[in-house]
Amino acid sequence: MHHKIPLIPQDLKKLYTGFLIATVIVFCISTFVTKFNVFTLFANGDSIWKFISEDFFPPKLPKMNRLPDVMESVLVTLALAMASTTIAAVLAFITALFGSEKISPFPKTAKFVRGFATFLRNIPTLVWAFILFSSLGIGTGVGFIALCITSFAFMVRAFVETMEDVSNDCVESLEAVGATFFQRVSQAILPSCLSGFIAWFLYCIEVNIRASTIVGMVGGGGVGLTLFSYIKTFHYDIAFSIILMIAVMVILVDQLTGKLRRELLK
Repeated sequence: MHHKIPLIPQDLKKLYTGFLIATVIVFCISTFVTKFNVFTLFANGDSIWKFISEDFFPPKLPKMNRLPDVMESVLVTLALAMASTTIAAVLAFITALFGSEKISPFPKTAKFVRGFATFLRNIPTLVWAFILFSSLGIGTGVGFIALCITSFAFMVRAFVETMEDVSNDCVESLEAVGATFFQRVSQAILPSCLSGFIAWFLYCIEVNIRASTIVGMVGGGGVGLTLFSYIKTFHYDIAFSIILMIAVMVILVDQLTGKLRRELLK
């Protein structure tokens, strides 16, 4: 008599089945609440494809007198992401020192620092851009501050978690010999965490390259604002060329930062 050996344990199989059923139920409830019918995508598929194929294709470059402005806006987007991430990283590192109970000179305030960073992080960049746009108007300043706030909040949490992974023995041994706060940071935190800090910094640049395009479309400057101006004037073929430029820029930055992160984390 042959006994069947299950590939997946029975308990795990029940868990997967329950998760699948729960996902289907949540999807059905979500579509009911939002009044979205997924079948409309299939029903209107022809008109969507016609709009894309006729209005977006073939991509068309902007006029020669506008092309330098478009390329400049691409460079502005890159600079915006780099500058905001760099400033946010410096501020995040200083704040994270007070957010880690292991290293902070005021351990009781560490939870408040982390809570403040979590609050800022849970407000999307686009919302910050809308808030700042109302007070500062259109310009790269809006994009810079919006990206800086969300990058700062994200890196505070990331840097704190990186610091928490440092061995307690290293920090405690420095405290035992009377090391000051700055000596503990320079002798224990920086040597152990520097590669992790840089890896998170590079990851944040990747995120901000994409985010700066979206922020630009609501008044944050850069290539996003240029793209939105062509979409508003129904120049979809030129807009598609700019989208391709953005895609190439994002891919190149992702490849470069990804390679640097892999080298750092070896």
